[in-house]
Amino acid sequence: MALPRSAPNHLAGPYLARLAQLRKDAARLRAALDSPATLFVPVWRTHSFIARAQQGLSAQFVSGLAHLGDIEPNELILLGEFRGQLCFAAELPSAAAPAVDARAEFVDLRGVAGDLMRDEAGLLAYARAMVLWRERHRFCGRCGAPTVAAEGGHVRRCSDERCGNQQFPRIDPAVIVLVTDGDRALLGRQAAWPPGRYSTIAGFVEPGESLEDAVAREVLEETGIEIASVDYHSSQPWPFPSSLMLGFSARAATTGIQRMDDELEDARWFTRGQIAAGDVALPTTHSISFRLIEDWYDAASAIPLREEPAARLWTSPARAGR
Repeated sequence: MALPRSAPNHLAGPYLARLAQLRKDAARLRAALDSPATLFVPVWRTHSFIARAQQGLSAQFVSGLAHLGDIEPNELILLGEFRGQLCFAAELPSAAAPAVDARAEFVDLRGVAGDLMRDEAGLLAYARAMVLWRERHRFCGRCGAPTVAAEGGHVRRCSDERCGNQQFPRIDPAVIVLVTDGDRALLGRQAAWPPGRYSTIAGFVEPGESLEDAVAREVLEETGIEIASVDYHSSQPWPFPSSLMLGFSARAATTGIQRMDDELEDARWFTRGQIAAGDVALPTTHSISFRLIEDWYDAASAIPLREEPAARLWTSPARAGR
């Protein structure tokens, strides 16, 4: 069944208390790092620590700072309180996959997020996003001096006191939209995707541009379709690497497709019947792209999209063969 509009998308939701007030309390942070009750979320080469069992996949945490190896405590990033325990993101710098726990392995979160419990998927996505932000801001963007971590890892300060520049975590806003003409949905595909894979139209918001303007521009640039109306749907954090996906539904004013740039290899209209028959491979169910398609499909179908026996989804390499 489709999720109600009020339900958060995967990777979103109140899965932890972020405890921003704790980030400036150096004494409490130090005590938390020394506590055996504190959880650490390892990230290695952007991959998340996942345990596989007969019951499915689950996030694997590490207890005890000593089990993380040679890590500078000041470089750990406070995430907040998760299931009643404080937790920190920990980037593991090993050249080879570290042997942290034989029961788990490092896996690309993008491919398995939908197989995890919703709160675990959200926490791992948050940890991944923070580690990637820190990795890209190790040097001051103003003077080039190294930066040092502050406030529980949520600030990078220039080490040159004459500069004093501070950098804070940033996200890249992107719009993603399902355009319809009532009975058909507009989907596109990139050349690098496997045959049959299509998705909704998406792109980054440019400076000086509203979200609605970005929707109209991206659709026009990629497909030549003009938009008559735009409605906000929902949002989803997407740390691959650092996006916030802002979802919309839009009504087409024109229907003739003409690709205006080389962003897409192909774009075409699909009916509900074609989608139900598996003529197109749809995005994975944990993506906002799928939810946009699902809500439109279910609004005028006797059978929910998730129950259509012939409907196809993308297959991730991380899940293939499982």
